[in-house]
Amino acid sequence: MKEEEKAKLVNRINEALNKLRPYLEADGGNISLEEVTDDLVVKVKLHGACDGCPFSYQTLKAGVEQAIRKEIPEIKDLVAVN
Repeated sequence: MKEEEKAKLVNRINEALNKLRPYLEADGGNISLEEVTDDLVVKVKLHGACDGCPFSYQTLKAGVEQAIRKEIPEIKDLVAVN
């Protein structure tokens, strides 16, 4: 993937995360984009109450990943690095 394409993809992902961020912040958490791999795997880090929460995997897969895939269907997977 070219750097310009990757930069555009990163911007789109950050825009999608910004839409979700208020919901996570309402529960004392947050999320940050850590990396987008060349094979379109999005790596994020959960912060605050989301880090270590027993429901964080559900939030990540059923909430965050679904919302991002709706806007950016070309991503292959979304994983937490923490």
